[in-house]
Amino acid sequence: MATIETTYLGDLRTEAKHVLSSNEIITDAPLDNQGKGAAFSPTDLMSASLGSCMFTIMGIAAREHGIEIDGSSCSITKIMASEPRRVSEIQISFNFPDIRYTDKQKLILERAARNCPVAKSLHPDLIQSISFNFQE
Repeated sequence: MATIETTYLGDLRTEAKHVLSSNEIITDAPLDNQGKGAAFSPTDLMSASLGSCMFTIMGIAAREHGIEIDGSSCSITKIMASEPRRVSEIQISFNFPDIRYTDKQKLILERAARNCPVAKSLHPDLIQSISFNFQE
């Protein structure tokens, strides 16, 4: 169980504190929704959480199966819709290091990512467009 304490700072800005570690995150409303865009927006964090969760679960699977993924990265694009205002799609492109992965290793990593808790917690109408780019 994780506890997060969030404070509204005013001017469409919040500060969320992870109680166990004391780490803090500032959010700001985006430019297209009356904000300054000076920090992650809450929907940016949701999108980043999906990518981080997928990497975490891939990391667990990689550790269990002796697969190297250190140095992997991803690019995340959030697409908004209106009426109601919401995230309609999250596009994530994973890029893996210059390692020759077997088909089995690729499948292990892809299945792990697609079954992360955040992916399974998002509304089914939210499109998750995920690509896995393995070096050849």
